[in-house]
Amino acid sequence: MINAYAAFEAKGPLKPFQYDPGELNAFDIEIDVDHCGICHSDVSMLDNDWGRAKYPMVAGHEIIGRVSQVGSHVSHLAIGDVVGLGWHSGYCESCRMCMGGDHNLCSTAKGTIVGRHGGFADKVRAQAVSAVKIPAGVNPATAGPLLCGGITVYNPLVQFNISPQSKVAVIGVGGLGHMAVMFLKAWGCEVTAFSSNASKTDELLGMGAHHVLNSKDPDALKKAAGSFDLILSTVNVKLDWNAYIATLAPKGRLHFLGAVLEPLDIGVFGLMGQQRSISSSPVGSPRVIADMLKFAALHNIQPIVETYSFDQINEAVDKVRNSSPRFRVVLSR
Repeated sequence: MINAYAAFEAKGPLKPFQYDPGELNAFDIEIDVDHCGICHSDVSMLDNDWGRAKYPMVAGHEIIGRVSQVGSHVSHLAIGDVVGLGWHSGYCESCRMCMGGDHNLCSTAKGTIVGRHGGFADKVRAQAVSAVKIPAGVNPATAGPLLCGGITVYNPLVQFNISPQSKVAVIGVGGLGHMAVMFLKAWGCEVTAFSSNASKTDELLGMGAHHVLNSKDPDALKKAAGSFDLILSTVNVKLDWNAYIATLAPKGRLHFLGAVLEPLDIGVFGLMGQQRSISSSPVGSPRVIADMLKFAALHNIQPIVETYSFDQINEAVDKVRNSSPRFRVVLSR
């Protein structure tokens, strides 16, 4: 039996819950969960904000743990290996995307917490190919958020061949954004943080930002016109996107990482005249996740986390739901 914490209704408290996972599939592994981050996507699923939740629901998709069982057809992982499991728990491994190494774009990829139970538990199961070994130099106690937020901000750097000479800005320096600043600084970019909170300036500079601009100041946006090769937006709220597009350099890109639910109000002429573009991306493939973890180890990139025990899970979820953590929340045993 797996012992977990489940929500039984939208926005309801998480309560102890047991379930029998059945026999281990040949290509699967079982992981003893040591740490599990809590992401806004967990809260969105628990609260059924996206209309995809099925109750009882066990969330948790930023999982760090030790392999405790391996299926008969698993050869690249062994019992005792420390691994990470993120947003996806399996892939078809036969479609064009999987065969090309873009597993995260597989149309039938299995979500770790979509239609199945995740890591708010003592154990979790997943297809072995979706788990990634944690390399030496990465702290397991703080690594959970790298499996979702970290790869989300790292993936565009790889997909768009961002050079170390690029000027990159980050909108929203919270759970996702603070990791974006760290990765971009280590990548070699000139990093600008857009922040609506002037009191965060020294902290953002300490994380690696070269510049901090007040996003509530229209003059600051105007002064930045034509500056950035890439803007990473990590927020999930509606902003004046045309004002940010005006800060892009020729051929610049506004890239959405936060799930903005409202339609984007964007004028074409702001894009057309300077050949600017808009894009978005989800997490990353297991290969890119592994590369991201090695990069994090090499540059000592660690998410800033607040730690709670698993029996404090409702307090921890409420902290994320109310947007008040600094900067990520991790459950640890």
